[in-house]
Amino acid sequence: MEIGWMRNQKQRQVLVFFVLLSMPAGVGAELGPYSIVEETERGSFVANLGKDLGLELTEMSTRGVRIISQGNKEHLQLAVQTGDLLINEKLDREELCGPTEPCVLHFQVLMEKPLEIFQAELRVTDINDHSPVFTEKEMLLKIPENSPLGNAFPLNNAVDLDVGSNNVQNYKISSNSHFRVLTQELRDGRKYPELVLDKELDREEKPELRLILTALDGGSPPRSGTAKVRIEIVDTNDNAPEFEQPIYKVQIPEDRPVGSLVVTVVARDLDSGVNGKISYTLFQPSDDMSKTLEVNPTTGEIRLRKQVDYETVLSYEVDIKATDGGGLSGKCTLLLQVVDVNDNPPEVTMSALTSPIPENSPETVVAVFSVSDPDSGNNGKTISSIQEDLPFLLKPSVKNFYTLTTKTALDREARAQYNITITVTDLGTPRLKTQLNITVLISDVNDNAPVFSQTSYTLLVPENNSPALHIGSVSATDRDSGTNAQVTYSLLPPQDPHLPLASLVSINADNGHLFALRSLDYEALQAFEFRVGATDRGSPALSSEALVRVVVVDDNDNSPFVLYPLQNGSAPCTELVPRVAEAGYLVTKVVAVDGDSGQNSWLSFQLLKATEPGLFSVWAHNGEVRTARQLSERDAAKHRLVVLVKDNGEPPLSATVTLHVLLVDGFSQPYLPLPEAAPDQAQADLLTIYLVIALASVSSLFLFSVLLFV
Repeated sequence: MEIGWMRNQKQRQVLVFFVLLSMPAGVGAELGPYSIVEETERGSFVANLGKDLGLELTEMSTRGVRIISQGNKEHLQLAVQTGDLLINEKLDREELCGPTEPCVLHFQVLMEKPLEIFQAELRVTDINDHSPVFTEKEMLLKIPENSPLGNAFPLNNAVDLDVGSNNVQNYKISSNSHFRVLTQELRDGRKYPELVLDKELDREEKPELRLILTALDGGSPPRSGTAKVRIEIVDTNDNAPEFEQPIYKVQIPEDRPVGSLVVTVVARDLDSGVNGKISYTLFQPSDDMSKTLEVNPTTGEIRLRKQVDYETVLSYEVDIKATDGGGLSGKCTLLLQVVDVNDNPPEVTMSALTSPIPENSPETVVAVFSVSDPDSGNNGKTISSIQEDLPFLLKPSVKNFYTLTTKTALDREARAQYNITITVTDLGTPRLKTQLNITVLISDVNDNAPVFSQTSYTLLVPENNSPALHIGSVSATDRDSGTNAQVTYSLLPPQDPHLPLASLVSINADNGHLFALRSLDYEALQAFEFRVGATDRGSPALSSEALVRVVVVDDNDNSPFVLYPLQNGSAPCTELVPRVAEAGYLVTKVVAVDGDSGQNSWLSFQLLKATEPGLFSVWAHNGEVRTARQLSERDAAKHRLVVLVKDNGEPPLSATVTLHVLLVDGFSQPYLPLPEAAPDQAQADLLTIYLVIALASVSSLFLFSVLLFV
C-alpha cells in the first residue's frame, strides 16, 4: 500500500506570494489560521483582514494591501472597500489536497507602503460529498470446503475520496449462515473487509454462495457503496503459499530507468501439483501503483513500469499476493523508498521588477524574486548571485525571497542600461543552476547643466552688413535626456550698461544662431562683447553661459583724407623753392590719413600731373615732394603739381591734392635742405607739427562720429 500521497493531475500545490519593492521590518508576521468548508459558494466571507491587520478602511487602499498567488488559480480575493477576505471560487478539498488532512492553503498578505508581509493559511474542511466505491463490482473467492472455522478471507476495500470520519468506516455483508465480515485497518489508515468463516462449508451441499458487501462512511447521514461477492467452494487444498519474508524493504534512486528490477519476491507452497503452483499479483493496488509497478506472475520479479519521482512520492507500500492453483493465498508487504537524486534545477520566480529606475537614487529596490528547488537535502539548498562588476546588491529576505537593490546612486550619463544575470545554483552533485536575465534601464534626472562647445567665441563680421545677417552660432549640449537635455539660448544682460546690445544682435532661442540687427560701422564700433546663456528644460532648470566677442571687420569704405596742404578752396598755399636747390631738395610733404584700418588704410602717393614733367617727384610711401634734378635759370618760375593719394583697399579709393611751387632767387623763409643736410630736419619737424595737429583734428572727428552712432 502507498504511504505517501502521489500528486496526480488533479492535485494542486497552492503557494501565494506577496512581494513589493522593499523589505521593512515586520516581514514574516502570521495571520489566522482561517477556515472554510469546501464547496462554499464564491464570494463567501472568510475573515475581515482589515480588522486582523489593525487597519482602517481608508488605509487598506492607501497602503496597497493585495493578494498575489502563483499559478493559474486565484482561490481568494480581497474586497479593499470592506477589508473582507472572500472565496474567489468553490474549493474542492479533494482536488486541492487529495487524502492529505488537514487541507491547508498557505498564502501571504502584503502591504506595499511601507512593505509588510504576513504569512497566513486557510484550512479547507471536508464535507461528506463522496460515496464509497469498490474498484471491482464483483469479487470471486475460492474457499476450500475444509477451511477451519474462524479463517479470515480478505476482500478488496472500497475507496472514498473524503477524509477523516467521512471516509470508509466499516463494512457489512448480506445475511447468510456461513460468514460474517470484520473491518480491518491498514498501516496507512485505510479500512478493508475480511470474511470470517462461522459455519463449516460443504461443497456437496452448496457449491456456491452469492453475497452483497456494503461499505459505509462515517458521514451524517452516511453514504454507502456495494459490491457483489461470489464464493466458490472448492475441494481441499490444505496448504496456502507462504512468503520467505513478510516484509520486503527496498530503496531505489529516482533516476532508475523504466523496466528496472526492484525486487524479486518468493513464496513457497507445500502442496503438489496444481495446488502447489503459485501465481503472483499486486494485492489491491491503487491506480497509480498499477501504473508504477508490475509483477511477473510466474517469477515474482517486480519491475518499474514508469520512472519514480522523489519530489512527487517519497515512498510506496503495496501488498503482494501469492495464490496457488487451489485458490489459497498468502501475502507479503513491499516497502519501497525512493532516494532523491539532484534532478531538478532551481526555480526562480520574479515577483516584481522596476525598470526604469531614476538615477541619483541610492539603495533603490529593483527586483524581488523567490527561489525554490523541489529536491531534498543539499540537492534542494540553493545559493544566488549576480555579476560582481555591477553596482547592485543581492540581499536575502524572508524565507526564500531575495531583493535586488542598487549599491549607490547610478549615473545615467555614464551608463543608461544594465543587463543583469541572476544565477541560482543548488548544492547537489552534480550542481544544477538556473539563470534569469533581466534588463534594468536608468531614467534621467536633470543633473547636468548645458555645456557650451567653447567657453568663449570670437565672431568676425564685415561692416556695412545688411540687417538680420547671420553672424555665427553658439552651441551647447546637455548630457541628460528628453526635456532635461532640450536647450534654450538667450542673451544675458550686458556687463557694460552703455552697450546697446538689444539693438545690435539677437539670438535664435532654439538653435543658438546669432544675427546682427543693424548695419555695423567699423569706424564707429570696432568690437563688442556679450554673454549668452543656455538653459535646459528640466525641473529645476540648469544653465551655463559663454562669452561672445564680435570683431567688426573693416571694409574699404573711406577715401584718403588730405590734411596738408589744406584744400579748403581758399587761396592756395605756395611752396617757395630756391633756384639753387640741388636734386632731392624737399619741397613739401603731402600729409593724408584714411579712416579704415589695415591695408585699407595703407596709403601710397603718386605725381599725377606737373607743369614741367621731370622737375619734381613724389616719394610713394611718405608723400614727400622733392626736386628730381638741380634747378636752373631756364626753369619756369611757377609750377602746378597734382598728387594722387591712394589706399591699398579692394577696390582702392583715392584723393588728389594740388600743389603750387614758386622758384625764387633769394629765400626769405627757412631753407629746406636735402634729407642729408641738417637744415632739412627743421622743415621735417615743422611738417611733423602740422601732422600732429591734423591727426588731432581727425581723432576729434572720429570721436564725434562714434557718439553719433551710439
